Amino acid sequence: MKGNQIIALTIRTLRGTVQSTARILEVADLVAYVDGGCLGNPGPSGIGVVISGVASGPVRIAKWIGHQDNNVAEYAALMEALQYAVALKAKKLHVYSDSQVVVRQMTGEYTCRSPRLYSLHWTCQKLARSLKFSISHVKREFNAEANRLAQSALRKEGRRSWVVSRSAFVGESSVSHR
Repeated sequence: MKGNQIIALTIRTLRGTVQSTARILEVADLVAYVDGGCLGNPGPSGIGVVISGVASGPVRIAKWIGHQDNNVAEYAALMEALQYAVALKAKKLHVYSDSQVVVRQMTGEYTCRSPRLYSLHWTCQKLARSLKFSISHVKREFNAEANRLAQSALRKEGRRSWVVSRSAFVGESSVSHR
């Protein structure tokens, strides 16, 4: 079997009897494209995440994260992808990021010495240890969808974030606001 399985249980009452039906949905290996952006450095910031490999279809996340610098925004995007993968109980996550700093720090090529990034880096490393995690650098032009989501989020200053995905349990498109 490839990936984990999520078992969705529903309980129905028919004339006083309880019946249970179970559907098994497989969580395949996940791939995420992440990007953080800001207007000015620091400035209004947002993150964009696109996660594929979910049985119900790609998940797109855009979130306003306040006034931050570009590296904080990049780490926040990575953390969002990691938290989503852990919440799905995925076994494997490969991330593509256009931030050389984040990629090189997460792979150990660079040491994270920045006090403002250290706690974000530490949290991402901790989340990554619960998965088979890998990360690669990708050119900005190949990260266009995550970039578009991040830019959209930072321009909606102070508004709620949103997740656009297909529901993992019913196979229908949905939008949920946070």
